[in-house]
Amino acid sequence: MWVPWWWWPIGLGVAALLAAELHMGAPGMYAWLPYVLLLPVPIWVLTWLSRSRVEVVDGELVVGRAHLPVDVISRGVVVPESAKSAAMGRQLDPAAFVQHRPWVRTMALVVLDDPEDPTPYWLVSTRRPAELLAALGCDESGRKDDPTRK
Repeated sequence: MWVPWWWWPIGLGVAALLAAELHMGAPGMYAWLPYVLLLPVPIWVLTWLSRSRVEVVDGELVVGRAHLPVDVISRGVVVPESAKSAAMGRQLDPAAFVQHRPWVRTMALVVLDDPEDPTPYWLVSTRRPAELLAALGCDESGRKDDPTRK
C-alpha cells in the first residue's frame, strides 16, 4: 500500500529546500552535508509509511504484524469510499482491529466468530477489497464459504 506517487516529489522538494536553507547559513567546506543528511529522510519516511502489507498466507489473514486464522472469519464485506468515513467514525466499534491508511480509498470489513476473542471485526485498508475477501473464502453476499454448510 504505497503512498501516492505525488508525495515523493513533495517530500524530496521539502528536504531539498531545508538543505538549501542550511547550506546558505553555513557555506564552505561542509556545505554539501545538509543535502547528504536530509535528502534520504523523506525516502525513509515514505517507505516506512508504505511498509504495511495485507495478504492471505497459509490459512491466515496477515495485516502488518497481526495474524488472523481464516477459520474464525464468519463473513466479510467491502467498505466503499463513500462509506469509509461512517465506518471509521460513528459506526466504529472501539474493540475492533483497525489498520487504516488515509491514502487508500477502500477497506474490507472482516467479521469474526471467535468467542474467545473480544475483537468483533477487523477493518483493513486495501486497494483490492473484493480480491481479499475472495482469498478469505467469502462469497459475493459476504458470507463465508463453508463446505460443511448446506
